[in-house]
This record gives sequence, C-alpha cells and structure tokens, in this order.
Amino acid sequence: METSEIRRRFLQYFEDRGHTVVPSAPLPSPDPNLLFNVAGMAQFVPYFVGQQTPPYPRATSVQKCVRTLDIDEVGKTTRHGTFFQMNGNFSFGDYFKEKAIEYAWELVTKPQHEGGYGFDESVLYASVYYEDDEAIDIWKRVAGLPDDRIVRLGMKDNFWSMGIPGPCGPCSEILIDRGPEFGADRDWEAGDRYLEFWNLVFMQNIRGEGGGKEGYPILGELPKKNIDTGLGLERVAYLLQGVDNMYEIDEIYPVIERASELTGRKYGSEHEDDIRFRVVADHVRSALMLIGDGVTPGNEQGGYVLRRLLRRAIRSMRLLGYEDPSLVELLPVSLEQMKKSYPELETDFGRISQVAYAEEEAFRRTLTAGTTIFDVAVRETKASGAHQLEGAKAFQLHDTYGFPIDLTVEMAAEQGLNVDTEGFKSLMKEQRERAKADARAKKAGHADTSGYRELRDKGVTEFTGYQELSTDSQVRGLLREGAVAEFAEQGETVEVVLEKTPFYAESGGQIADEGLIVGDGLRLKVLDVQRPVKGLIVHRVEILEGVLRPGTDVHAQVDHEWRVSACQAHSGTHVVHAALRQVLGPNALQSGSYNKPGYLRLDFAWTSALDPATRSEIEEVANLAVRQDLPVSAQYMTLPEAREWGALALFGETYDEQVRVVEIGGPWSRELCGGTHVKHSSQVGALAVTGESSVGAGVRRIEAFVGMEALHYLGRERALVRLLSENLKTRPEELPAKVADLAERLRTAEKELERMRAAQVLQAGAELASNPRDVFGVQFVGHRAPDGVNGGDLRKLALDVRGRMGNEKPVVVAVLSVNDGKPGVVIALNDTAREWRLKAGDLVRIAAEKLGGRGGGKDDVAQGGGTDPAGADDALSAVEHAIGHQVTG
Repeated sequence: METSEIRRRFLQYFEDRGHTVVPSAPLPSPDPNLLFNVAGMAQFVPYFVGQQTPPYPRATSVQKCVRTLDIDEVGKTTRHGTFFQMNGNFSFGDYFKEKAIEYAWELVTKPQHEGGYGFDESVLYASVYYEDDEAIDIWKRVAGLPDDRIVRLGMKDNFWSMGIPGPCGPCSEILIDRGPEFGADRDWEAGDRYLEFWNLVFMQNIRGEGGGKEGYPILGELPKKNIDTGLGLERVAYLLQGVDNMYEIDEIYPVIERASELTGRKYGSEHEDDIRFRVVADHVRSALMLIGDGVTPGNEQGGYVLRRLLRRAIRSMRLLGYEDPSLVELLPVSLEQMKKSYPELETDFGRISQVAYAEEEAFRRTLTAGTTIFDVAVRETKASGAHQLEGAKAFQLHDTYGFPIDLTVEMAAEQGLNVDTEGFKSLMKEQRERAKADARAKKAGHADTSGYRELRDKGVTEFTGYQELSTDSQVRGLLREGAVAEFAEQGETVEVVLEKTPFYAESGGQIADEGLIVGDGLRLKVLDVQRPVKGLIVHRVEILEGVLRPGTDVHAQVDHEWRVSACQAHSGTHVVHAALRQVLGPNALQSGSYNKPGYLRLDFAWTSALDPATRSEIEEVANLAVRQDLPVSAQYMTLPEAREWGALALFGETYDEQVRVVEIGGPWSRELCGGTHVKHSSQVGALAVTGESSVGAGVRRIEAFVGMEALHYLGRERALVRLLSENLKTRPEELPAKVADLAERLRTAEKELERMRAAQVLQAGAELASNPRDVFGVQFVGHRAPDGVNGGDLRKLALDVRGRMGNEKPVVVAVLSVNDGKPGVVIALNDTAREWRLKAGDLVRIAAEKLGGRGGGKDDVAQGGGTDPAGADDALSAVEHAIGHQVTG
C-alpha cells in the first residue's frame, strides 16, 4: 500500500466519523522555542491548554514534522529521519478513551478491501500506563486482547505531558511483534521487535512543576478530557510495504535508486555507502518539504538546518563518487513521490528547485575553496602531533568559506581528528555579540508568557484599526517585565493591553503603528505593538504623564501620517510583488517582506541578479498600476476558498480557518494579508526602486521608496545629477557617455603606470644578477624592492634575475617588497640549485614566517606573504642562513 494511500485512508476514516479534516500547519513553528513542528498536535495546543475555544469538537490531520536533534544519526540507524508525517485524530472534550481505542483498533485491523490497514490481530499488542486499569479493561472488551498481550509500563514510557505544568495524561500504544529475527521475546525496551506505531494520549490530568519525563506531581483532573493520538505514517508504510525500514518505503527509496545509478555504487553492499545513500534520500526529501514551506538556506535557525541538510546530501553524493551537480537529478525524483500527497509541491517546483540548485552551486564553490584550506589545516595539525583541529581554524572555515561546523567536525573525524568546538562556539558568540548588539532591542520579549496568558484569559483584544484610527477604550491590564502589574508611573516603560485598539500590531512584514493613548491626567506614547499570544494585542508605552492603572478609560489615537505612509508602503509591497511576477514569471514568489512608512523591501525566489533593464521594467509596471488607480479591497473567506480563488499565501505563515484576502486590481494582485492598505492604488504615490541584491542562495531582495520618501529620493538623485553635470561641464543626458569616457581614460592611465612600474622594477635585474653573494658555493641574490611593488612584478623580477644568471652554478633569487602595508616575497631557483636539493617552497616558508604569514609553491618558484613589514630584512637574512645551513649540513 502506497504511503499516500495510507494517508488518504486515515483522513477518510476519521472524516466519515465526524472529524473535521484540518490541513497540516507549515513546518516552521510559530512557537519561539521551536524551529519546526515536531508533533501532530502542535497546531491544536491552544485548544488543549484552554487558550482558545476549538471551532470543532473533533479533528483529524496529517502533520508535517521535522526533527533536528537526530541529524547526525540519520543513515547510521534505520530508525532516524528528519522529515516525517504524523497522522492524528483529536477530541476536544467530545469522546475519550473507549472511542479512541475503538477507532484505532478498527482502522488498524479492518481488512484492506474494506478501507482499513489489514494488520494481523494476532501480532498486535497494547501498552498502557501501569495504573490505568480503565484502559486495560477497554482493550480487553473492544479488541479482545488477553492479559499477555497488554503491557503495563511506567510514567517514563506511557505518560504524556508538554514538559511544563499543564495538561497531561496516560498513554496507550499499539505495538506489533515483528518476529524473533528482530529481538528477544517480551523485550519491550529494545524497540525493534515490538515496534510502537500508534500512540493514544488520554489527556485527563493537570501536572505540576518538575523536570524529566517522570516524578512530577499530578494535581488533579481537567474539566474536559481530550484525546490526542499520533500514528507514524512512515512506520506504518514500511510495515505494510514489507520492507525493513523507513528508507526503503515508496516515498524515499526511489531517491536511493537514482543515487545508485548516478554513482555506480550498490545500496546494500557496503555499510558506509549505505549510510551515505540514506543521508541523501532523507535529506533531499526533507529539503524539498522545507523549501516548499518557505524556508530558504541561511546561517540562522531554520535556514541553517536546511543548508546543513542540503550540504550533507551533496557531500554524501561526492563521497559516493559523484562529482557533478546532484540535486538536479535527485530532487525531481523526490517530487514525483511526494506530490501524490502534496500536489502543491509540483505547482511550486520552479521556485523550490531554483532555491535548491542555487544552494548546491554555492556549496560546490565553497567545497573547492574551503577543502583546500581544510586539508592544509589537517596536515599542520597532524605534523604538530596534535589530535584536535583548532577552534580558530574551524571558525575561519565557517566565517570565510561557509563551512558549517558540523561539516568540519564530520570531515575531521574522517581524518581521525577532533575539533575544538568550544573554541569555535566562543568565537561565534563574540561575532554574534558584535553583529547583533542592538538587534531586536524593541522585541526584548519574555520567555515566560504566563503574564500575557493571564490577560488573554480576560478576553480577546478587539482590533478596530481597519475602520478607524482612534477609539475610546479601557485598560484591561498592564505588565512590567512580563509580569502583571497593578500600576505604573510617569517615566516608566511598560506594556499595556486595551479592550479594543486601532493600533496595528507588527506582523506580515508591516511594523507597528505609533501614536498616543490618553486619559484623564494620563498620556502614553506608543513605542511598539505586538501579539505575544494569539488574540492579545500588547502596546509597549512610555508614560509621559500620570499614573496608569487597570480599568482606566482611555482614548487611543494612531499617528495619522504614520499610518498613511505605512499603508502606502504595504500596498506598494503588494504592487511590487505583482509586478515582479508579471515581468519575471510566476516563480518569482515572495519569501519575506518588511515595510515601514515610506520604505519597502521584498525578498523573492530568484537565482540571478536583475539587469538594469529588468529593474526598470519592474519599476515601470508597478508605477503604471499605481497610475491606473486600481481598487484595493479586502474580504474574508476560508483558507481552502482563498486557495481556490488563487490568493497567494506567504510561505511559512500559519493562518486561521478564516483568512483575509487583499486584492489590488482584482486577480492582478490577490494575497492573504492582515495588514493595512490604501483604498486605491494611486494613493501609493510615486514608487522608486532603489536597489536589488542577493540575500542567500536562490533568494533576491528588491528595495523601494514610496510616496513622499520616493519623491525625496528622486530629488536627491536629481541634485546629484546636476552637481555632476556642473563639475564635468556637460549636459545631464550626456553624463553616461562622459563618465564612461573618463573611466576608460583612467583605466588606460593605470595600465600605463603599471607598465612603467614593471619596467622600472625589471631595470634592476641586470645589476642584481651581476652582484650575487656567494653562500658556500650558491649564488644568492637577496633584494628588497621599493615599496608598492605587487606580487606579479616581484615574480617577473625574480625570474628575470634567475634567467640572467644561467645554470652553471646554483642560483637562489629572493626578492621582497611591501605593498599596501603587507610584505610579499618571491623565491626562484635554477636547475642546478635544485640538484643541490634546495627547494623554493621550503625557503619561502622560512621567509614568510619572519613576515608573520605563510607561503608555498613549487621547487623552482614559490611565493609568500605576511602582515609584519618590520620583518622584511630578517626574512632575507633567514633565507641566506637556511641556504648555508642546508648546503653545509
């Protein structure tokens, strides 16, 4: 049975039994403590913990998940993978243990021709929490299981909680006996013979403080008992498909087959190769799904995980012997399997493949440059007798050549070395602290959200900002450093929650509104507005006058000019996005945005820079749309309706069942968006594209000013053109030709200066060749050229002097210069000197050490440099001494 069919049957079964089918949430998690969703119940947490009222009494879903902790174990065992799918059925106070067990047992054991999975009942077991006699009784009645096929396990194995105080409850698992070839009889700990594939969580209790999976107190029972189940889709697939592990199921194994064809290696014949094949198959599928949900490769958080997965897959293919680009061969194979369950992947494959292939191209360049440096570092480490690569070297590989630390550790292990990861982390921390000293200062949120949740329990904040810029309201509560407070005084900066507010909270790329909140003797300046928990709008305010207390009547007023400019920027972002898609095609999809009054930037999927003509065309299309005075409207509908209508969703965003669709000119621009907008496109005003750049593999960024800021920008450009025209004494329209002429004349002059400098340097060749020093029979020329001579000219001089001196006697020529404060040295030997076993590479390293650097090259010519000009004279003396030592030694 194909994995897609297992998935379909699960959803159909529970839909037929009154469950609402809920689409999977995107892989990126909205929880700030998690990168990705790791459990099927993730999107239902607000219902389980009582933050929100569920819109349906029972639900079912197949949740996309990514587990990052086991990346290093992927391929080494047959049980670890990164991307996986969790089938689940959920009850929010509707049904409980008996119905959950009944549903699970029926679906698992019902014959396949009747829509079930057709598992043999005789090999199925149930595990239960050891005190849960109720569950044991149900298993006996519903499934007819005897006592010897019901296993009592402790809190560690069969009791679930979120790891913090809150809902919890006993679990019951369905296990299958795979037979004696997978382990000993009744060995529940090994996990290979008695494989758990469906976990039923009976959420009925409230737990207290305590760490770990056991030992915390149970405080009582929930007022409503809930059901949360998780059936591992990949596990069921390999059980039903008759294969031994998840890598061999229909959604994954075709990638292994294609990798085997490309590399000429056979899967199953050699352990190390098998590990690499599994890494490739797992990581290619995971990357496909992550990019599909809007993650792009980067150096932080989820982007770093994706980059690491892609690079491990690419490098594994190289270790298997395949040097050519591999993702172009493997990603389409994974698509063919995954699109059966996720057809949107095929629709979006143009963008997905662009991102992936660009990352591979970048990594291939990285490997070429970084591997050379890595090899040198390994040789030096081993030569010194050490067994650990320095943290500074690992940091250099990461910072300069883009090598993830995991890759360095992996490659070092292959060479029998460890890596000083603590030293690396210390350097990384220093770099981050320098780079992000003031980053996200205004977001300094609190890890503990209990204060926000306490205020959220008093009700949802009503947002009135779509209809008005001011409203009368009442202070529902205030927080100081995340904790609920009773009052705050003049001069303090605190957070305020109102019953209703016109202030837009930062989201969807649009920054928060600014303005004032005033009351009787009270004046607050709004600095920021956020939504720390769903349904709650929190204002960070500076108290300019008065004492702030809960229950105070206030008037909230958004800064009118601020909002107008913000609307111009947000609507301008939609206009630019539509213009991009019109000019470049449908694959130029937005992958992130930021807009504030007068300014916008938009990240989009694209692999190459836009030429000036294309940028101008995009700008023209956008301004034509503004000029056409297109109507701007917003309406609410269900998410499926919005998708069917063709509305574009921002990748990685989590949407409610009801979504807001913003249109500009009908279908020309139709996007899911919660931001504030103008009423007609003409209100955006002027739109000036100011820049376009790369922000990562397969992602470009376009920036623009709108409204008055665009006019100010164009005014500055006009003033600059006028100034240049006056200084160059030419008309504005003739400026490009005039500047091009000046640049060409400058290049010609620089080439002439270069020729004259080289000729001047070479003039010294004859004199140097005629006056060598005799060093125990070796004719040595040591010369410090004038400052400013570059490495190329030094090399020409050394070769010229060597050529003039012939081969009758051994000749060593060492020439040195300091250029831009950095010394460089070139050493050239004739054939006779090399017969005397002298080597240019050895000598240049000696010189470079005195210069505070390094060098290398061939036996006849070598080059080096450093950072210490003061060592120049010592460097030439050291070379002369080394010649004498080697000749006489």
